[in-house]
Amino acid sequence: MENKNSAYKTMLQLYPLVKVGEVKGRYLTYSHIDKILENLGGKFQLKKIGESTLGVPVDKLTLGSGKIRILAWSQMHGNESTTTKAVIDVLNAFYTHEDNPVLMQILANCTICIIPMLNPDGATAYTRVNARNVDLNRDAKDLKEKESRLLRLVFDNFEPDFCFNLHDQRTIFSAGNTPNPASISFLTPAMDPERSVTPSRIKSMQVIAAIAEELNTNLNGQIGRYDDSFNINCTGDSFQSRGVPTILFEAGHFPMDYEREKIREYMAAAILTGLYAIASGSYKKMDFLRYFDIPENEKLFYDVILRDVLFKSELVDVAIQFKEVLSNNAIEFLPVIEKICPKLAFHGHREIQCYNSAIRLGDNQELSENVIVNKIYVNNEVFTINYENSYK
Repeated sequence: MENKNSAYKTMLQLYPLVKVGEVKGRYLTYSHIDKILENLGGKFQLKKIGESTLGVPVDKLTLGSGKIRILAWSQMHGNESTTTKAVIDVLNAFYTHEDNPVLMQILANCTICIIPMLNPDGATAYTRVNARNVDLNRDAKDLKEKESRLLRLVFDNFEPDFCFNLHDQRTIFSAGNTPNPASISFLTPAMDPERSVTPSRIKSMQVIAAIAEELNTNLNGQIGRYDDSFNINCTGDSFQSRGVPTILFEAGHFPMDYEREKIREYMAAAILTGLYAIASGSYKKMDFLRYFDIPENEKLFYDVILRDVLFKSELVDVAIQFKEVLSNNAIEFLPVIEKICPKLAFHGHREIQCYNSAIRLGDNQELSENVIVNKIYVNNEVFTINYENSYK
């Protein structure tokens, strides 16, 4: 590739300067970003494209003057905010460092249209679905929802050459059959039930391969690939079926990063790398088959696993998963016992060895599934079960 790693290194070098500090954490609503978008609109074209079901603005920002047209949208699922944070950081990089050679080339060769928050109602409620309890990423065919129709209107009017579909994924995913979390995952959606490798999909695969090559500098073994089963109701599949190369980005788990601030940085670098690969044309030199070298995601993780617990006269493992709950305008991570069984063939982002001992739970609770557990006692040791301690 030309100028290998330049876009990736550029973002990581600039990141301390361009990270928008007031946008942070997992709970991100339109009220957290509206003033920032208004400020960015002083240099880029900010336009309200419509309103959500509950009347919250849905905006788009357009920047660049090139012939290659790239459409990106984030927070289609309201509780998936990491890529929105990354998008704000990328936009701020263009806003404050437009004289940087990498950013200049992107702006000169591309016109980029970004919808930072497609589902503001879901963002406020911290739900995957919109205010009518509909998953917008299953509404691409019927277009029953206002937000889905707004995205389709922008797609039809903008006529993109590439699409970036930006999401978060749960902590349960591993990068293939490995003990490594899928910290960032990608997909080039299928465009038909046969999953045909068409020219548009090949372009998507080449761009993903270019991004993954650079991300491997920091995330080697932690990059995954989603299953590409076809579903015309999904937005990516729908747009790909129209011949537009579409790339799904998924922000996942990085050790000690439940607030997803480190992955936010790598996601910003991934987005910029994808933009530069397209703007420079360097993706065309990538072997698209390298896309298939990225391991397919598997569901091999729990947040916490207690190993070798003596329970009812047998040894078991206890799996705990954090349930994300909106409380007082912040996200609480409630540790819920999800599974109790012998020899659990999964990995934990944090693992606690109990050495064949019985355990006690805080508040004298009984050990059983679906119980919220904040503390465990193993012999004379006390373990606090919270997301801040959840790493190996």
